[in-house]
Amino acid sequence: MSSTITVRVEEKVKKQAGDIFKEVGMDMSTAINIYLKQVIRSNGIPFPVSAEIPNDITNKAIKAAEEGQMASFSSIDDLMEDLND
Repeated sequence: MSSTITVRVEEKVKKQAGDIFKEVGMDMSTAINIYLKQVIRSNGIPFPVSAEIPNDITNKAIKAAEEGQMASFSSIDDLMEDLND
């Protein structure tokens, strides 16, 4: 038994992926079915998914936290005042 899934993708992405699938002899539906079966087999997304590398500001904050150089505040109002400066 088959079921239908409707998915929105960017036209450029759909075309580029479709061209690659055609090169290897399959259509979009077959490729998506392969992906879904791999999700089931691996019990998760079958490739690494990660966030972007932290930017400079985030890296500085991480380093400061690791070195114990974090600011401390006695109240939420003090924290908010510092954030808004």
